[in-house]
Amino acid sequence: MTRLVQEDLRQQLRTYLVMGSANCLVDPAAVLEEAIRGGITMFQYREKGSGARQGSERLALGWELRELCRTHGIPFIVNDDIELALALEADGVHIGQEDEPAADVRKRIGRLILGVSAHTVDEADRAIQDGADYLGLGPIYPTSTKLDARPVQGLELIRKLRQQGITIPLVGIGGITPDNASPVIAAGADGVAVVSAITQAANVREAAGLLNEQVMRGALEHPANLN
Repeated sequence: MTRLVQEDLRQQLRTYLVMGSANCLVDPAAVLEEAIRGGITMFQYREKGSGARQGSERLALGWELRELCRTHGIPFIVNDDIELALALEADGVHIGQEDEPAADVRKRIGRLILGVSAHTVDEADRAIQDGADYLGLGPIYPTSTKLDARPVQGLELIRKLRQQGITIPLVGIGGITPDNASPVIAAGADGVAVVSAITQAANVREAAGLLNEQVMRGALEHPANLN
């Protein structure tokens, strides 16, 4: 990845919504539309959990959300399902440590964006070697969205990776809200990924806007992250 492309990715990762139908109080397309208008900069389709759509319904929702993203110029990422990502002509894939190895995924998706979740320095190093374009780090704070989430680790891993000279884009995830997003960026992350902070908000557009403001505030406190 060239430096210019990497810097573009940093900007796109700033306010990153992760969502599926099970996370929404109303129609997922309406939630995404309002979140985009509020200022999100990237979207990940994660159709998992109780009541999640399956088969053709899952694909149809994916197409609807992907078209919204294309209309507004928002990168569309698919969680954990390479076949679905390719079928939807997604901009990228995000995988966890329990999913298909990153090196194999990179071969399958070519030049599409590859995000990898990491919880230790060793996992981060391996993901970078295997072709990750960005890392998702967390959970930063306690979260109830993902029932099988790893133990809360706070901001330490973000700081440690930056202190070791790792320059790949980093995204914090887990329990992040407008009230606690700024320190994540100040610690060295380029963006924050959220689910319920936006999808469960009474006013989705306002919540997305507040989150975006706090991310920018954190960047101002940590100038190296303001591109």
